[in-house]
Amino acid sequence: MNAREIALKIINDVHTNDAYANVSLTRELRKHEVSDQDRRFVTELVYGCVKAGDSLDWILSQYINRPIKKIAPIIQDVLRLGIYQIFFMDKVPESAACNQSVELAKKYGHIGTVKFVNAVLRNAVRQPEKAVYPNGKGQATKYAALAYNHPEWLVKRWIKEFGYDMAVKLCEFNNTNAALSIRTNTLKTNRSDLMNILSAEQVVCYESEWTPEGLVCQSHPAMDQIKSLTEGLFQVQDESSMLVAHVLDPQPGEFIIDTCSAPGGKTTHIAALMQNKGRVLATDIYEHKLKRVNENAERLGIQIIQTELLDATQIGDVYEQQADRVLVDAPCSGLGVLRRKPDARWKKSPALLVELPKLQIEILKSAAKAVKPGGVLVYSTCTIAKEENQTVVNLFLADHPEFELEQTGQFLPYAKQKTTMVQLLPHIAGTDGFFIARMKRK
Repeated sequence: MNAREIALKIINDVHTNDAYANVSLTRELRKHEVSDQDRRFVTELVYGCVKAGDSLDWILSQYINRPIKKIAPIIQDVLRLGIYQIFFMDKVPESAACNQSVELAKKYGHIGTVKFVNAVLRNAVRQPEKAVYPNGKGQATKYAALAYNHPEWLVKRWIKEFGYDMAVKLCEFNNTNAALSIRTNTLKTNRSDLMNILSAEQVVCYESEWTPEGLVCQSHPAMDQIKSLTEGLFQVQDESSMLVAHVLDPQPGEFIIDTCSAPGGKTTHIAALMQNKGRVLATDIYEHKLKRVNENAERLGIQIIQTELLDATQIGDVYEQQADRVLVDAPCSGLGVLRRKPDARWKKSPALLVELPKLQIEILKSAAKAVKPGGVLVYSTCTIAKEENQTVVNLFLADHPEFELEQTGQFLPYAKQKTTMVQLLPHIAGTDGFFIARMKRK
């Protein structure tokens, strides 16, 4: 099976079975022995096609005389794969894009579909000017959605909230590749020494401007080839996510609860800041996710983390006023991490921003019950939607006068934001989009 066929299989899995692109990609690449060059090619094809989504379908609509949904799903993806190579991959010869797509049509279609695929793609090569996105009066939102590969409803929302130019910059940032950022495990080493160790392992990195433990990697070999990772010298974690434990400010000897804790990046960071002294309770509703927390804790040499299968909405009833500090890293729409998940933007809907805040407030109210008098409650998400962030916190505070909002700046000397509630916008911060609020029980 060649690289294009592997990519086709993955893309079709995403579109037909609602699979996650990264999961399907990892699984298929493990099945097939491919060169590093082909691995990169498959990855670019998959992520590029999935990310381009509606844009590819709009381009295709200019060259076919029927709704694309009436074409067999596998042939839809053959066409998308071909169109992506023709319009978005300068290094791929147009002839190769056409010929290889026709070969795929032969394998997965019939003589009629072979002729159809050949005609559509040859026509696209001959008449590329037909693929110009609509940009007339009143079409600014549609143009931005197609040109920058985002759902139209989301672009419309961001234009209303941030203005057209900022919305476009946000979309552009979401289309970039996220650099690998890692957190030094301060229980085993320090940032300076880790940089030297990583350099010897062919990892090129620089110090994060956001946290004292963070490093951003410019280039690196495959993760399973980095010995210092398996030795527990660092944890893969985005820079913005590293801010959360600092805002929580856990102290050695305390009892901390981390709700919705998997996969354990923030949990293990909390334990490291506590110098491996005290107790950290990590809860989640999925056993397989708690297993990942335990695996990470063991790799990092942490002994103070205890995991418990527990619904976050029940935390307060089980641990009423027992915790010194509680972290609620709430389930959210994930609109701040779209660059990391190319298919995620197409799986979101406006309904999420109505339903999720109800759950978030319920979890926050339960978690608040677990906080001791004088204790701390931190609420965080990886979204940039106000409905899930500032609105949730304000509604909670209006209902819970025993809690007061605290300034976060004193806990983030390295960070660039000194506001009461931290809201990182990806295209401005250069990190994942993130929200953090710190509250204290009086």
